[in-house]
Amino acid sequence: MKSNHWLILCLSLAISASAFSQQSIPAEYSAVLNTLGRQGDFKDGVLKVNIPRNDLKVVIDGIAAPTPFGFGGWVALTKGSGMDVMMGDLVLTEEEVNPVMSAVLDAGLDVTAVHNHFFFETPRIFYMHVHGHGTPAELATKIRPALALIGKTPPRNAPIVVGRSIEGKLDTTQLAKIIGSEGEQNGAVYKITIGRSDLSIKEMGATINARMGLNTWAAFYGNDAEAIVAGDVAMLETEVTPVLKALRSNGLDVVAIHHHMTGTDPTVIFLHYWGKGPAQKLAGGVRAAVDVLGKSSK
Repeated sequence: MKSNHWLILCLSLAISASAFSQQSIPAEYSAVLNTLGRQGDFKDGVLKVNIPRNDLKVVIDGIAAPTPFGFGGWVALTKGSGMDVMMGDLVLTEEEVNPVMSAVLDAGLDVTAVHNHFFFETPRIFYMHVHGHGTPAELATKIRPALALIGKTPPRNAPIVVGRSIEGKLDTTQLAKIIGSEGEQNGAVYKITIGRSDLSIKEMGATINARMGLNTWAAFYGNDAEAIVAGDVAMLETEVTPVLKALRSNGLDVVAIHHHMTGTDPTVIFLHYWGKGPAQKLAGGVRAAVDVLGKSSK
């Protein structure tokens, strides 16, 4: 009898915990997820909506890269003064870029960047940054037509390339120690994200934090002896050249330098890099770039 009571108590606690978790997302943001038909989470005042490209099988320089390695698009909303600020990063094939851009612009939203993250990838992948202001309901309604186009057009003339997987595991504890920040495991990918808390950037009264895209990150896939890394570095203008030198002197390839956001003060430049080799050596290169940040005068 006691065991039955214990089981009932456990089930009640589980249901209560689940309900609390669901209530932790504000109602108007839950409505955004329902409108978009997407999953997301609410943390640090930001609703992050996940738009992963699970439909794509991307091969980078002969290696089959898992979706979490760099193909998880997103849009994020946070409260400003009287309205929300929305920023996002959409992962697109070449054929999708302009139709999606037109849908974004036709809805009254902004496109603030289009760029690459990789070289030697099949199919070619581009990243589009979107931006807007309004109520959560308005922003969800505006971005929905653009999101509806993603995954609907197959890559044109893309050769069928079968990449190889990398078996084994990473010593993530050691990677975190080298870089100086802990990460999160997502499938076979270990990703470390570092915010720029030293920069105070606001828009419409809203704080633009790491979850809104103001961050440096590194994603690792493979094993200790053979791994690949890809990432992004958020820099002040004075930090660009020192970061470039740090990455190149450690054998990491720079694949793009650009902005993600327009009209910010200070101006933030983003740099994407990629590399192959022993995991801890790659992590050392990332750490060299991270150590530059915050050292230059603003």
